[in-house]
Amino acid sequence: MSPGALPLLRIPVGVVVERREADSPWIDFVWRGIGVLPDESEMMPWTVLRAQEGLTLFYAGNAMVDLYRSETERYRDNLATGAPRIWIVLTPSEGAWPYAVSAVTADPAEGEAFTEAGANLVEAVPMPEILHKAIENFIAEHHVEREFVKRERRRADPEALARRHHDGEHE
Repeated sequence: MSPGALPLLRIPVGVVVERREADSPWIDFVWRGIGVLPDESEMMPWTVLRAQEGLTLFYAGNAMVDLYRSETERYRDNLATGAPRIWIVLTPSEGAWPYAVSAVTADPAEGEAFTEAGANLVEAVPMPEILHKAIENFIAEHHVEREFVKRERRRADPEALARRHHDGEHE
């Protein structure tokens, strides 16, 4: 997406996060995003959905999947895999909970870019069918096929590569 571009469509989702007890002397829990729910929820962020021995599922909060006209090719490629994904990005938080939902995206390149910040937790989770349909409709409405133009290489100029002599220089 280009800087300053506004999304043409914003799809609200809810984010589900798993906290699992770690079998490690260095950390107590392993956290990861495990899914998105269609639409926003009235639940408060970090509401416990299910608790079992050593495992707790939380409703981590609401987020928006933003769709941009310039990224339709990436969305299309994501859907074409046969197992489309949504990327959940959790960033470390200083608050009551160790992570905050910072982004949810259907763009594989954007999802991968979020992994560059080493502290982020980024998970690619299955895309719910309702999102699949909404993104498919967005692509049908906004995708513009761009012709691939192969650039022609310029031939090397052997004279430009020859050693040049400047005034006062010795061979």
